[in-house]
Amino acid sequence: MERKIKILPESLASKIAAGEVVQRPASIVKELLENSIDADAKKITVVIKDGGKTFIQVKDDGSGMNEDDAVTSFQRHATSKISTYDDLENIRTLGFRGEALASIAAVSQVELITRTQETDVATKIRIEGVEIKEITKEAFERGTSITVKNLFFNTPGRRNFLKNNTTEFKHVFDVVVRTALSHPEVGVNFISGEETVFNLKPADISDRIRDIFGEKLSDSLIDVKSQSPFIHIKGFVSKPDFSRKTRVEQFFFLNNRYIVSRNLNYAVYQAFEYLLEKGSYPFFIIYIEIDPHKVDVNVHPSKMEVKFEDERSIYHAINSAVRNALMANNLVPSVVFRGENDEDNRL
Repeated sequence: MERKIKILPESLASKIAAGEVVQRPASIVKELLENSIDADAKKITVVIKDGGKTFIQVKDDGSGMNEDDAVTSFQRHATSKISTYDDLENIRTLGFRGEALASIAAVSQVELITRTQETDVATKIRIEGVEIKEITKEAFERGTSITVKNLFFNTPGRRNFLKNNTTEFKHVFDVVVRTALSHPEVGVNFISGEETVFNLKPADISDRIRDIFGEKLSDSLIDVKSQSPFIHIKGFVSKPDFSRKTRVEQFFFLNNRYIVSRNLNYAVYQAFEYLLEKGSYPFFIIYIEIDPHKVDVNVHPSKMEVKFEDERSIYHAINSAVRNALMANNLVPSVVFRGENDEDNRL
């Protein structure tokens, strides 16, 4: 009797797996930027064309890879970040799943050039749809450059779902900005086509915010700071008179990782209660530091959704930190308008 269950060919399995990691050009830029940060890069250059649909290049001055590691990096589940389950519970790097490069190579044409400080020449690998086409040596400074061309060239159905160049550029822009905010000590040069979008020098977070968002917004911000044995909070919120009608430009960074959390957003909104008109929202950038053992970042392939061991305590800490900052600037009465348990409906 003919077997109905079959093992998928590696090329097909890789394309399917890539669907979780690579959804659009911004997905690729995010993964490559995370690799650069984890390689201790001090300067990163991002170049895209056509919103990243036809060309993406991320170049850094990080630690680089030797030839063996460079080849292995394109295999699925290949990572230098973890080796045991215990490592997964103590993640301090941005990347750790070991799927990024394999997934990118499965649906695009990739060229990798990389050199470590210990080697005289760089390794250059050209790979297409998981198949290594060429491995050569050439001169190159220390670091890594990855060029990704013709995204979804071998999966036209997925290519047809990409949006226009302007929309895809906006998604890439958002990813690069988040990286620049999460690591202001790293210089970030962003080029689209022939235009330099921004070229950010290493700076402190205040100057980085000013460089990205402008002086007017920067001057409207107030400091948020709070520290306890289990959580450190720092950042900025805008004054109530600098609100906006959308929820864009609101950022949480957990241990330098950008995260998305409706509950934590609400912790900030509640601190602004009665200070903003309905439908108005504050600008904020909040950095949270907690023990990595107290949070699970392996919830979703995007690594932007996390699960806290004690989310209620995180909620209260952020709400109190923002409210105290507003009170210190005489922007909110020093009274509590709601009971402490009102957020239970949100958690």
